[in-house]
Amino acid sequence: MHSTDSERLNTKARAIKEALSRVGEPISEAQAKNIAAQEDCECKDGMFALAATRRQIFAGSGLVAAVGMTVMLPRAAGAKAPAGAVEYPVEDDSTKEQGRMMGVDGGYGSRSQFESEVRWTNPTKSAGFSPLQNSYGTITPSGLHYERHHGGIPNIDPARHSLVIHGMVDRPIKYSLADLKRFPTLSRTYFLECSGTTGSEIMKAREPTVQRTHGLVSTSEWTGVPLSTLLKQTGLKPGAAWVLAEGADAAVMTRSVPIDKCMSDALIVFAQNGEAMRPEQGYPMRLFLPGWEGNISIKWLRRLEISDKPYYTREETSKYTDLITTTGKSRIFTFTMDAKSVITFPSGEMKLPGAGFYEITGLAWSGRGKIARVEVSTDGGKSWNLASLQDPVLAISQTRFRFPWIWDGTSAVIQSRATDETGYSQPTHQQLIAERGPLETGSLFYHMNAVQSWSIAADGNVKNAHPLG
Repeated sequence: MHSTDSERLNTKARAIKEALSRVGEPISEAQAKNIAAQEDCECKDGMFALAATRRQIFAGSGLVAAVGMTVMLPRAAGAKAPAGAVEYPVEDDSTKEQGRMMGVDGGYGSRSQFESEVRWTNPTKSAGFSPLQNSYGTITPSGLHYERHHGGIPNIDPARHSLVIHGMVDRPIKYSLADLKRFPTLSRTYFLECSGTTGSEIMKAREPTVQRTHGLVSTSEWTGVPLSTLLKQTGLKPGAAWVLAEGADAAVMTRSVPIDKCMSDALIVFAQNGEAMRPEQGYPMRLFLPGWEGNISIKWLRRLEISDKPYYTREETSKYTDLITTTGKSRIFTFTMDAKSVITFPSGEMKLPGAGFYEITGLAWSGRGKIARVEVSTDGGKSWNLASLQDPVLAISQTRFRFPWIWDGTSAVIQSRATDETGYSQPTHQQLIAERGPLETGSLFYHMNAVQSWSIAADGNVKNAHPLG
């Protein structure tokens, strides 16, 4: 490293340290001692003074009698707690009252009543967008993982459901969920993204928040059986080249999948984030094709038919194709999701309280492999700086990036740009339009992975910006 680079880094580090020193509310030692005195309690003379004694327990009075009516019980159904939470009374001083008993929530658990992020659902109720602006790390909670449905969410009894593999095979076989679980399984952390994500943003800024622009992507740990294991059991006949995957939903979703993908990293999954997969994600089983558009990872999977050619289904002809408006033609079978990134903080409809230090953070991902680097611009793309990547950096998984920034209080435009391990870099809107032509009206611009811009006004308000106006 050159001495000038070292000096520049040291100067930036000193500036960040000085900016961070102004964060928080300074208090004196006397104030700190006064706060501690106010929080002191008599129970320090005999720790756990409120715990039930053995005599109380065996006498039948138990913990409730020991602490009286202060035991924290959930409010009846219909309380104002947000989705996924249970509303409990809030103690005036949690150090002087016994907390609630285990199991009062039924044994499954719930999140804090003070956390309220949920999926945003589009007007047609066909897609639920993950709240990326509230995300931490890279794993998306199962309850916040994005949804996309074409015929609603079927309620399937796993004991009555099966997967049939037939067509160009030596031994057609039907597998129950119990059968699948007898095979050796594996767990992998992968992102899943709808190919229509940000598709409406190609020509102008349409959605106000990162949840609305990029919320159709999520990352989970998926557990299941390699599809290659099952296909080897059935035995592929010479010439087998494609597989028709069919779901058990009302849309009877069907997509053609190349046999090479099926024999490489494709999975039949039944678990997500350590528990049974949720109905909206395809319970009791789904096809999972790492790095490919979400639509082809058929949910509620019930049938795989092997053939020597693709099936040209509705969802790969009239839909999920890339329109080239300069020629009037469409590209078909563009499966892979290319490198993409987005800043989640600060992002649309947030407001920075004032000038000073902020950590710009966001997510980057690529269906081609690992993220190699992420660059951040704070001047609308005029200059770029490397962001740090948070471990672990996994292939075909979202990677968290971070960039320290001291905002001077003037208007700014922030952007991120991802490059994956193949050398592919995230394009601009202009580059995508030059390649595929403009799309003023009509269907979505699928596989839209252009650089996202957020403008920050002098008053701290953050809005979705667009280089084309």
